[in-house]
Order: sequence, then C-alpha cells, then structure tokens
Amino acid sequence: MSDQFSAWQLILNGDPALFAIVRLSLAVSLSAVALAALIGMPLGALLGLTRFPGRSVLVVLLNALMGLPPVVVGLAVYLLLSRSGPLGAFGILFTPAAMVIAQTILIVPIIAAPTRQTVEDLWAEYRDELTAMDVSPVGRMTTLLWDARFSLFTALLAGFGRAAAEVGAVMIVGGNIDGFTRTMTTAVALETSKGNLPLAMGLGLVLVAIVLAINTAAWGTRVWSERRAG
Repeated sequence: MSDQFSAWQLILNGDPALFAIVRLSLAVSLSAVALAALIGMPLGALLGLTRFPGRSVLVVLLNALMGLPPVVVGLAVYLLLSRSGPLGAFGILFTPAAMVIAQTILIVPIIAAPTRQTVEDLWAEYRDELTAMDVSPVGRMTTLLWDARFSLFTALLAGFGRAAAEVGAVMIVGGNIDGFTRTMTTAVALETSKGNLPLAMGLGLVLVAIVLAINTAAWGTRVWSERRAG
C-alpha cells in the first residue's frame, strides 16, 4: 500500500526522473508513428489500388508482419547499426534514433495492412466515378486516403499503442541508458528488478493511462465517423 501511495506521489509531485522518461517515450513513439505513416499509408494504398504478379504474396506477407516479434526486429536493427554492420558508420546505435527506427519497422505493417484493406474497399465502391473523371493514380490515392482518414486515424492510434507498450526492440537497440534511452517500458522492467517499486508503479500507471486514452480516442473516432456517415 505504501508503494502505491509513493507512486501516486511521484506522479502528482511531477517527479523529474519519471516525467523525463515519459517525455522520451512519447517523443520516440510519436516520431516512429509519423515515419511509419509516411511509409505505411502510401504502401497500403498502392497495394489496394494496383494489381500485379505476386501482389497476393505481398498482402499475405504484410498481414503476417503485423505480428513481428519485437526482439527479432531489435536484433536485426542492432546488427544493421552495430560498428561491423552496414550502417555502423552513422554511430546511432544506443541512441533514441535507433529506437525510432526499430519502432518504425514494427509499426509500418500495423498501419499499411488496414490502409490496404480500407483503400481496396473504397476503390471497389468509387472505381467507376474516379475512372469516369479520369483521375490520375496519385489523385486516386490521395482521394481515397482522405475519404478513409477516420479509419486510418484509428490505425495510427493502434500503431502508437504498439510503440508505447513495446519493450524488447528498444531495450536491444537503445541499451536502456539512464537519462538518454530509458523509456517507460524498459524503466518499469529495470526498476522492478531493482526493487524500486514506487517508480516502476508510477511509470506503469502513466503507461496504462496513455493506453486507455488511446483506446478511448480510437473508440470515439470510430463512433463519430459512423454517426457522420449515417
């Protein structure tokens, strides 16, 4: 009980160490979501609008990648960024940039797969109108992505939720360095093992609050878009 009280005290008193970890976690996760959106949405839309040999294989692969094990992604990024790796010259291993790269790889399929399905469904509905208007391929993609913006916002929230709760990949490529690459999830694991339960519980409470807020926003967006469509 005293640990729970201390955890709330850390939050309510604005503990600098706790909120520094929260700020870094949010910065890394939001950056990863932004990059994943720039990659995943056009990729998903392209797969939804085009037909070519091997497309079905790519769609199946994209859906399968939604369940990528974070530790495998972390290992792959570690090997790429290590001194002996092809990108080792950039020297970004054990930095927030490496964590952003790992999380981006994890999130891209989570955004691209639903984007592909949504755009494909909309294309089936609006194909005749857009073809009759002689809309260019880029114009079709832009139009359908805009029409699907509420559904895609939900996909972005799902990607952010995955990034915020991820521990394996960021632990490997970030190194969990105090004050530099320590996120909420890695700090919870470390502080629990050290017996510093108030800080671990405080971070856990903040993380749960963020996840609840994400799910509430996703639900609210879905309900609002359905009412708007109706």
